[in-house]
Amino acid sequence: MARAQFSAETAGSGEFVRQPNRFTGRVTPHSTSPPGGGPDEQDRWPLEAGRYRLIWCRACPWAHRARIVRGLLGLADVISLGTVDPIRDERGWRFALDPDGFDPVLGIGFLSEAYLATDADYTGRVTVPALVDTLTGRVVTNDYPQLTLDFSTEWRRFHKPDAPDLYPVELRPELDALMAEIHRDVNNGVYRCGFATSQEAYDEAYLALFARLDALSERLAGRRYLMGDAITEADVRFFTTLVRFDVAYHGHFKCNRQKLTEMPVLWAYARDLFQTPGFGDTVDFDHIKRHYYGTHREINPTGIVPLGPDLSGWATPHGRG
Repeated sequence: MARAQFSAETAGSGEFVRQPNRFTGRVTPHSTSPPGGGPDEQDRWPLEAGRYRLIWCRACPWAHRARIVRGLLGLADVISLGTVDPIRDERGWRFALDPDGFDPVLGIGFLSEAYLATDADYTGRVTVPALVDTLTGRVVTNDYPQLTLDFSTEWRRFHKPDAPDLYPVELRPELDALMAEIHRDVNNGVYRCGFATSQEAYDEAYLALFARLDALSERLAGRRYLMGDAITEADVRFFTTLVRFDVAYHGHFKCNRQKLTEMPVLWAYARDLFQTPGFGDTVDFDHIKRHYYGTHREINPTGIVPLGPDLSGWATPHGRG
């Protein structure tokens, strides 16, 4: 069996099993804590503008979701943003992009410092996105699926006047089911392909990935966005995988039945979103490529970062809408 990229997250069958999210606190107006206080007995933190800092990496699809939703809803002036370097070593995510290598607000050099300040016994993999309390330096949450839903619901009083409703109440049952399928087969599916250490585990993930992409392509053939004529949370989650597909997943993770550019409906859909304010302007293909090819040494031992693919197509007319 091949060596695992993350041995603690690899089952005996060779299947990649993503670790659970360690911190699951929530910022909400329903917290019983006073302003400036810590979490209440239900781990609910008080809703305050300017108090919390979103730590993300431009390369990471899970963190990219939070960056997009924060921008679409107009929360940029309410939740500050810290960016880690795309190259992660054994010490984890670092603030090497900032002067002197320290986050200017939190004063730390590694995101792991905030994790350990919250749980001194934490030994799991440090992940982004992480919402950090600037008053205590503690991690409120690294629960990426709930984080963006909370931006849409719990942070509503701070939304800009024309903010989109990314999580409409009437659509939530269908939306939740759809996002669960996308997560299992696509968002996490590409990792299940790339980090598989047995042929069987890889084959299973590969077949599920492309079966789901085919189904989503069929769905999008008759509608502009996944839920109809308006962008929702599902589109954000799907986009962050699609925008990385050709530059990373097709080659690096062996998701190579087709490139995104060879799937006409999905390619047009992805370009439509990319050209929408708040999407393409948050994409950094250089960081994406350097992260995937430069940090997964069990998959790419040489660390060589490919020069391709040609990215000019992202700016071409999409013909949708």
